[in-house]
Amino acid sequence: MFILFGLRTLVHRLGAVTATCRNCGNTAAQMVTRNVTKFSLFFVPLFPVRTRYAAQCTYCGAAYGISREEAERLPLR
Repeated sequence: MFILFGLRTLVHRLGAVTATCRNCGNTAAQMVTRNVTKFSLFFVPLFPVRTRYAAQCTYCGAAYGISREEAERLPLR
């Protein structure tokens, strides 16, 4: 008998905001995403294990984590 299980991460784009990049210091659009990792059993996602928020600079490409409160506070377009 085989039991197939694992983790799968889904990336949801929440929007873009114009802000100063923490890496390069340029004012550019930052793509804000929510990354949800779910536990899967027989390729069926069952429940979320971890949720993280991130921002990626469109100028230099650097990505960095942000808190949930910071992601909700940003004026997304």
